[in-house]
Amino acid sequence: MSSSYSEAKYAGFRLLMCLLLLLLFHRPASAIEEQSDVAFSPKLQKAYFEIQKLRLPAARELINDERAGNPDNPFISYLDSYADLHDLLIAEDRSRYKVFTQQQDKRLDLVGRLSEKSPYRRLFQADIRLHSAFAKLKFGNEVSGSWEIIKAYRLLEDNRKKFPAFTPTLKSLGLLHVLIGSIPENYTWIAKILGLKGNIAQGIRELREVVKEEPFFKQEAELIDLLLHAYTLQLSPEQQARIRQWPQEQPDNLLLHFFATTVLMKENRSEEALHFLADAPTGREYMPFPFLHYLHGEIALQSGVYDEAFAAYARFLKQYAGFNYIKDSYFKMFMCRWLAGRDREAAGYMQKVTQSGSTIVEADQFAERIAKEYGEGKISPSQKVLYKARYATDGGYFQRAGELMKAVSEKTFNTTYEKAEFNYRMARILQKSGRTNESALFYDRSIALGQADPGAGGFAASSALQMGYIYQKKADNQRAVMYFKKAMSFKKHEYKNSIDNKARAALTELGQ
Repeated sequence: MSSSYSEAKYAGFRLLMCLLLLLLFHRPASAIEEQSDVAFSPKLQKAYFEIQKLRLPAARELINDERAGNPDNPFISYLDSYADLHDLLIAEDRSRYKVFTQQQDKRLDLVGRLSEKSPYRRLFQADIRLHSAFAKLKFGNEVSGSWEIIKAYRLLEDNRKKFPAFTPTLKSLGLLHVLIGSIPENYTWIAKILGLKGNIAQGIRELREVVKEEPFFKQEAELIDLLLHAYTLQLSPEQQARIRQWPQEQPDNLLLHFFATTVLMKENRSEEALHFLADAPTGREYMPFPFLHYLHGEIALQSGVYDEAFAAYARFLKQYAGFNYIKDSYFKMFMCRWLAGRDREAAGYMQKVTQSGSTIVEADQFAERIAKEYGEGKISPSQKVLYKARYATDGGYFQRAGELMKAVSEKTFNTTYEKAEFNYRMARILQKSGRTNESALFYDRSIALGQADPGAGGFAASSALQMGYIYQKKADNQRAVMYFKKAMSFKKHEYKNSIDNKARAALTELGQ
């Protein structure tokens, strides 16, 4: 895990950015009609909807048709940036990324020709800078991407002051207020120095004001709200129901199927997620999306269908030209063979983990570390049951996970790391099975082991986070705060960024 200044400072942004795929930002019809300096033609509005469905070829054709008659329309520059970003976040093509970064200044210049009296001038500038920011964060250019966010934030704040009745500003600004408000406490001073003000509750209120006041804007603001709760806060039962409803309402929307799949998988509902993944629309009108094969592999691995999972990861790697989840996919291919008892065949895939891909995302960082430990002989066969139980729990196959863990106890394992993992796995299975009081004993044991051995800090931090949620749900805020702070106290583990981000968000909700 890198501990560089730039990564620590803005790590809270990365997880959400890779999954938002930038829904930003369609304009409500009422606002469009009031502005004569931006031509929101029917073709361009349709192009926007096509982008949002990941039907990029059709969208680009519509944009180019409009460009032939009105090349200086600033909405064209915005849509070019918007379409390119979706392409980059999914395809991760470095050559296209280079072209994208070169074109953004020209797009900003065209948008900057709008009148100072237009609320779209700063809004478009901010959105295009956010497009650049999210692309740069995706490609590992965190310092440059972070400065783009700062510039976008200042444009949005200025726009809000100049045009307080212009509600569309709040969707972008609300998103940033939540993200900035989620920065770990140790780094909030940096945000203050830079003039960035974040507040989770305020950001959510702003998004919901857009939902209430801007019918044309409602779905995007609502979905951003949902994703913020899924990946930074916690989903309510109503939000969980909503994520299932949208793909059924829009069966031709690949993006909504992707979101439903990933959110349900995160909520340990992989069997249900598989239905949305299977129903995801395909065809020439959609941009290639090989990551869907990766998700299929994840669900098959969780359910213990190892040959099917192996084939899905192999398809993903064959079709994918990006750099994230390469190490993780080879690691999972190793797991598919190793957990099936084909240890000799599995070993070759661990070598590929260290020889390919990047370590930007946490899954790849974990794969890299385990591959090195495997090469040093530190991964024992006794851990197979823990991995099987982990994947089964992740997928929501709690009965299967429980049956696996009945065959072992803490004494089965030799190292503190393995013992801490055993206790964390047992706790998760019990918690997810509705046996919360029993799970607390195992969580506390994992925390104690992690405090004794920093190498087991990842399981201890995860355990403390879950204990915080348990006490928060019981309205025992004093204990919840204690555990959330404890979760943030563990250093140098693979999931520190995301755990600290979630703990900080929970503390903010509790008024800390």
